[in-house]
Amino acid sequence: MEPRVDSRRRRYAAVLAGTVTYTVLLFSWFSVPAYLETLIAEVGLSGTQAGVLAGAVPLVYVPLGVVSGLVVDRVGAGRSLAVGLAIVGLAQLWRSVATGFPDLLAGTLLLGVGATAITFGLPKLVGVLFPPAETGVPTSIYLVGAALGSAGAFAVGRPLLGPLLGGWRPLFFWTGAVAIGYAVLLLVEFRVLAVDLRGDTGSRFDLDAVRGDLTALLAHPDMRLLVLVATMYLLLVHGLQGWLPTILEARGLAPGLAGQSTSLFVVASTAAVVVVPPLADRYDARRPAVIGAGLVGLAGLGAVATGGATGLAIMGIAVAGFGTGSLSPLVRSIPPDLENVGARRTGTAMGLAFAVGEIGGFAGPFAVGALFDATGSYLAGLGLLAAGAIVVVGSGLALRDV
Repeated sequence: MEPRVDSRRRRYAAVLAGTVTYTVLLFSWFSVPAYLETLIAEVGLSGTQAGVLAGAVPLVYVPLGVVSGLVVDRVGAGRSLAVGLAIVGLAQLWRSVATGFPDLLAGTLLLGVGATAITFGLPKLVGVLFPPAETGVPTSIYLVGAALGSAGAFAVGRPLLGPLLGGWRPLFFWTGAVAIGYAVLLLVEFRVLAVDLRGDTGSRFDLDAVRGDLTALLAHPDMRLLVLVATMYLLLVHGLQGWLPTILEARGLAPGLAGQSTSLFVVASTAAVVVVPPLADRYDARRPAVIGAGLVGLAGLGAVATGGATGLAIMGIAVAGFGTGSLSPLVRSIPPDLENVGARRTGTAMGLAFAVGEIGGFAGPFAVGALFDATGSYLAGLGLLAAGAIVVVGSGLALRDV
């Protein structure tokens, strides 16, 4: 599918408008991990319950990923982003008044429903507005927005905004209100920008069309490997981000310092998002980039596991962040270039990748919490995450047409 002929400036403005939805989503998403130690104490969560809560959003992608991707391909990115963000806002309002684990879990699952629409809507938006050879930079833009949201939850939300507003409940409430407000504004922004999204809804809802989309994706060997890479990427990123503040606090760091140290993971991931996609596109090196990302992530995890609360662990956080951050844009930017995928099936491709991949997204934080309950140590959980990085290396070696 050829991109529309909108001006370059308006197309990038549309990407920036959509990027804000990812920023708000990730801030809302990681506001729970940022406050996990507080929630454990105030709500009375066990380690396993905390792991379930930290991994609940990824869990939603498993049953809804493919369905959400199919819907995004058919209703379009603009409406998907707005509706998804409104759902995120409602979920934050729900969590702000939660009285126990069931309430927190229900609100978090609802947030996951909105998250799927945003996660798949942004690649769809980029795929329609830009040709495959130019998707690297706009993909980097919205992933930087996502990184700012998750980093902000740890570096600003927990140590600054939360205390200023009066705690985690007011923070969750106002985040939800902002999300709903911007969801309405986003539709106005797209209309004012007058970007042509008519090519954003080219697929039918009938069973034959859906079966054809899924068959085309599953038949491609590199798409199957990308699903595996996505699974390991999500296991790594959610396992690390969900538990790093708690791990560092257990090693003796103050909560504020632990949160800020965790934000270094996001800063390094952001650097990878900015640096890796343009280089991989320029030198046609996406396969080596996947392999290198796995190796760098493995090295960082080794430093985190063995470094205690020293500078070695902090350096490991940054290295692991750069490695895992490199995988994020690669998983999103490769499918539009694959035969029989393209922009028309990008939403479904992302839905498939995340429907399977978020099994890893849930398993990462859940396993770290469960293994801690079983062993009294976080080393076993970090070892499991390291095994995921090894699988990424192997998958990258097996890729052929990227």
